[in-house]
Amino acid sequence: MNYRDYTLITADSREVKPGALFVAIKGSASDGHDYIAQAIANGATGIICEHLPEDDLPVCGGAHVPRSVSSSGVQFEVVENSREALALAADEFYGHPSRKLTLVGITGTNGKTTTVTLLYRLFMQLGYNCGLLSTIANYVGTRREETKNTTVDPVTLNRLLTQMVDEGCEYCFMEVSSIGVEQDRVTGLDFKMGIFSNLTHDHLDYHKTFAEYLRCKKLFFDRLPAKAVALVNTDDKHGDVMVQNTKARIVSYSVKGLADHTARILEQGVDGMLLKIDGVETWVRLIGEHNAYNLLAIYSAAVELGADQTETLVALSKLESAPGRLENLSGPRGITAVIDYAHTPDALENVLKALRAIAPKRQLICLFGCGGDRDKTKRPEMAAIAERLADRLIITSDNPRTEVPEAIIADIKAGLSPAAMGKTLCITDRREAIRTAILTAPENATILLAGKGHETYQEVGHVKYPMDEKEIVTETFKLLEK
Repeated sequence: MNYRDYTLITADSREVKPGALFVAIKGSASDGHDYIAQAIANGATGIICEHLPEDDLPVCGGAHVPRSVSSSGVQFEVVENSREALALAADEFYGHPSRKLTLVGITGTNGKTTTVTLLYRLFMQLGYNCGLLSTIANYVGTRREETKNTTVDPVTLNRLLTQMVDEGCEYCFMEVSSIGVEQDRVTGLDFKMGIFSNLTHDHLDYHKTFAEYLRCKKLFFDRLPAKAVALVNTDDKHGDVMVQNTKARIVSYSVKGLADHTARILEQGVDGMLLKIDGVETWVRLIGEHNAYNLLAIYSAAVELGADQTETLVALSKLESAPGRLENLSGPRGITAVIDYAHTPDALENVLKALRAIAPKRQLICLFGCGGDRDKTKRPEMAAIAERLADRLIITSDNPRTEVPEAIIADIKAGLSPAAMGKTLCITDRREAIRTAILTAPENATILLAGKGHETYQEVGHVKYPMDEKEIVTETFKLLEK
């Protein structure tokens, strides 16, 4: 098949138009092979599938088509892996756009969104036109497009990369999720650099085991070409494993040990921290050891991509946190609400430690929940971390999805000691939980609202209801002023 001869490529039979190429993919909820006839009826002239329909007839050239559809003009291609075929077909259909950009992929459990967003901002500050593909949003230059997944489907991905090329972007920085790698969403892309942040507990609802989760992350580096750079956090115990089979040039970074690029935290306050990066002292506007790692990764990537060290450090000092990452809202009576996306044990621990370090004498209140239909094993772990690091706990809902919120809260509470129950409230309604946290907080308290971050909705069942935590906090602060 010549994939560029088709009018469009899709794995959704409802999107098929005359002259389209339909790729039949077997998913968890449905099998695209069951919709081949519908795709042809809608005008598809090409079909990629893993097996031919059972009710088929041989036609000229050895292809097969369903009995109910004319064989005229329909070409079949049988492959071992339809997901991989979709990615490769999309890459060819759009003219291999990733080859025309400096494409940088960031993977790991925590820090992906912050790192990729700030890399995008840094390179824009340095005068380059760039693209961004992240959990929060996609950007083609300065034009924003909403996103649904950390790593979008390969057709959308190549379409966005093509738009970046057409609009003169030189760089693209993108998050690469383990699920995106496993499902071949990034297959066929020409990465110039891969960055590994860290690996901790997450997505076991999908991968089932930590070993499989690690394997999918590692696969991203295994596939990097020899001309690429593999930038790896060697302070993480999985760092060496990630790059042990890569063909790319390995570059290391570390906040605690020796590496190609290093950083040390010299001072830390409420408005930022003083870092020593590759021997140069630089004040930055982010706080916490986890952000020292993020900023070092950003700096290291920029320098390895050819940016001037001094210009990079100056730009780094001007960067502010990504949306929903340690966003501070100051209120009456000295109360501060901090909104953060932390939804894994490691991320929650990092944020609580950062807040404790900069304000050790302030009461620290931790409000959090856990997402429904996701990894259940991390729920008690997060409770134990919150108990250890916070003065008060409020356990509430996150995105319950199809689970009963009270059952999720019960799973979380299982991680608490009997002594912790005296400092813990369980309030199912997250909006009410936030109000309670603020209205009952003592003077000068710090309240961490963890888990939702940039999200402005709450998913209950299969419906997303509007819920903006910044609005709730602002409204509640006004009540305190009365």
